[in-house]
Amino acid sequence: MPTLSYHDRRSELATYFDRTAAEAWSRLTSDAPVGRIRATVRAGRDRMRRTLLDWLPADLAGARLLDAGCGTGALAVEAARRGARVVAVDLSPTLVALARERTPAELPAGAIDFRVGDMLDPALGRFDFVVAMDSLVHYEARDVVRVLAGLGARAAHAMVFTFAPRTAPLALMHAVGRLIPHRHHRAPAIEPVAEPLLRRLLAADAALSGWRPGRTERVACGFYTSQAMELVRE
Repeated sequence: MPTLSYHDRRSELATYFDRTAAEAWSRLTSDAPVGRIRATVRAGRDRMRRTLLDWLPADLAGARLLDAGCGTGALAVEAARRGARVVAVDLSPTLVALARERTPAELPAGAIDFRVGDMLDPALGRFDFVVAMDSLVHYEARDVVRVLAGLGARAAHAMVFTFAPRTAPLALMHAVGRLIPHRHHRAPAIEPVAEPLLRRLLAADAALSGWRPGRTERVACGFYTSQAMELVRE
């Protein structure tokens, strides 16, 4: 089966997160009780969010930050609490509406500008920092690099993002998932990416010639596995 392109996969993700998974995602990203499997995913995502935020300056006053694939807005809120002016964008109108509802009242008016749309839309403007937490895990390596090249053209200092690392369990799950006939309620497949391949593609992309890899860290917690990586402008 051929791998979907960025634009095809983007459309699939928008449908899934806005319709099929909206209620489950709302529950997962709240403090409501969840089952054992989802509890590990929640804990893993919390740890990953802390990791990415730790890689950003503690004081973001005056900085403009893009939360690319903001979901229900938890990372955007924490960045705004540090003083950042956040543009938080997601493909799902349902999740963006929920993120707006959950925005703490104590944040200054306009601290977070929630948008529905594509993270690569040039109309979003330019940024000091870009964060893409678990919004690229459904894309194959070359599309991940294309997205980062597009975001890097509008970023001044650093981009921090996650990808699905190619581990034996994830590769097996991916292979089995490819054999199962597609149904509308299934989640879009996660695309495991080998870090050495990703690094080679990043180094070879002319649009990213001014960027270098920085820190990297894997978070594995039960049914959640994701790899964080930092790109810093030279």
